[in-house]
Amino acid sequence: MEKAYFFDMDGVLFDSMPHHAVAWEEVMKAHNLSFTARDCYINEGRTGESIIREAILKERHREATPDEVEQIYGEKSARFHVLADQVGGTVVIDGVADVLRYVQSQGHQIWVVTGSGMRTLIDNLNTALPPVFHPDRMITAFDVTKGKPDPEPYLKAWERSGLPKEQCVVIENAPLGIRSGKAAGLTVYAVNTGILTREDLAQADQVFDSMAELLTFLQTH
Repeated sequence: MEKAYFFDMDGVLFDSMPHHAVAWEEVMKAHNLSFTARDCYINEGRTGESIIREAILKERHREATPDEVEQIYGEKSARFHVLADQVGGTVVIDGVADVLRYVQSQGHQIWVVTGSGMRTLIDNLNTALPPVFHPDRMITAFDVTKGKPDPEPYLKAWERSGLPKEQCVVIENAPLGIRSGKAAGLTVYAVNTGILTREDLAQADQVFDSMAELLTFLQTH
């Protein structure tokens, strides 16, 4: 039976969350906004714009201007690239390439569903990972009006997959992504690749401590 697997990007495909956390924390602090590394992991999956707008509304009690959003997100993206370059560029999550190869070998659809708007990461998918990704099977920040935890990203992927919901599986690493997938009515598997606890991910249907553990589960179920 054909299935569709919807992979989040940051923290699932790429080990990019540590750099995102540092970049967000440093740039927000420079703009007198509070945002910790844990805040970054908890909010992972949301669009950068929504993160900035919420932070400004919370601390300055007003709506962010378009210029503020553009400036802060631009600075954050630039800082992220500096941090990534210091370790030689994009690093993939350990074991995820094996998961992708297995899913492809079974004839299943492979999708990317991410709140990211970073073109460099999106464009780097097929060079850093097995070449299993296609632009027609990507839902990014450019494709939605509401990011995670809203179900819109995963609902769009499901609709485009052409498959029943029971044949679609979300692979996530973050609470908001899990909420998005569950709100879309889909099965969600969480892989804990960062600093969060299993309790943070408890809304998922299954929680795994590594991609190797997820692969074993997929091969036996």
